[in-house]
Amino acid sequence: MVLGVVCGFVGLVLGVLAMLAFRASERSRALHLTVAEPTIPEGTAEVLSVIGRAYAVVDAVDGVVRANPSAYAFGLVRGHHLVHDEVLELTARVRADGIIVDRSYELSRGPVGEGTLTVHLRAAPLGDEYILLLADDRTEISRTEAIRHDFVANVSHELKTPVGAISLLAEAIDDAADDEESVRRFAKRLSIESLRLSALVQDIIELSRLQGKDAVKAGQPVDLNTVVAEAVDRSRLPSESRGIEIKVGGRADAPVFGDPDQLMTALRNLIDNAVRYSPDNTTVGVGLRSVDGLAQVSVTDQGVGIPAEEQERIFERFYRIDAARSRQTGGTGLGLSIVKHVISNHGGEVTVWSQPGRGSTFTVRLPEMEAEPDSSEPDRSEPRGGHLAERGRGAA
Repeated sequence: MVLGVVCGFVGLVLGVLAMLAFRASERSRALHLTVAEPTIPEGTAEVLSVIGRAYAVVDAVDGVVRANPSAYAFGLVRGHHLVHDEVLELTARVRADGIIVDRSYELSRGPVGEGTLTVHLRAAPLGDEYILLLADDRTEISRTEAIRHDFVANVSHELKTPVGAISLLAEAIDDAADDEESVRRFAKRLSIESLRLSALVQDIIELSRLQGKDAVKAGQPVDLNTVVAEAVDRSRLPSESRGIEIKVGGRADAPVFGDPDQLMTALRNLIDNAVRYSPDNTTVGVGLRSVDGLAQVSVTDQGVGIPAEEQERIFERFYRIDAARSRQTGGTGLGLSIVKHVISNHGGEVTVWSQPGRGSTFTVRLPEMEAEPDSSEPDRSEPRGGHLAERGRGAA
């Protein structure tokens, strides 16, 4: 009996000791499993704010935890994610090897369209688990020579026609000095050719100016509703002189990132083009709306339409479907190429729908900027340490 009690007491003591040892072991294991939250080096945020280049900081799963507006405008970042597979492969290599990697890529500039960006990327480890991406736009450098060659060739060809016509008309006026009626007729033609030459030179200057201006570096949030209103206002005089009414409807819900002057020039060219090729006393429609994160502007005319086989070429410089009609309306063949150049440089696209006899609709699509996140809601993409609370904002 006594032996049983002793054995029971010993068992109880051993059980208590075992429980205490288990709890001590759990506390020790939890202590050893505690890992410090990952952080970026102190002062990194301040350096990035003045670096003057497009940048993005990504975490261990390639989530973007910090990016500046240029990274969004380049199309490298959308939402909180890297857009291009090539860039993801670059971060994976840096993460695996722990080294700095430099690469140059030709990447799509936006979610739509054919605009491309030649960019030099440098990826480097940053702190415990982050990777820093620095982007340098080399697009203009890589294509400057090609543009210069094409530009000189096209301009020299296009200038020959009005310059030659002016020279011949001047000789004709001199030869017909005694024929007042002929002099007036030739003088009228001379005035028309002079205006055509002036318009051509102006468009050449405009195209050259646009090619030399970076929409990203000069960019800012742009309200397309305001830009469209100004473009329409600048087209009122030629439209009203022919009884053409310009009707505007709809709204863009969010701003886009870019150069307001360039965007106004592009949209004004589209509206001028619609007015130029519309019959008198008709209507040109301009519509705005937002669809799936894209701002959309459509310009519709009631003109003669464009044959399907010509639609792929109308955005080429100096290309004209009907040269005689283009001369009659004052077209230079550069308006639509200016439109395409501007929209592509803003990460968007311009498309055309047209049928002969049913008019044409040109549609511009541009990526909208992201709305600023509500500070009252938790930021799910925030890194665990909370050290990157101020996230760069920019165009999606």
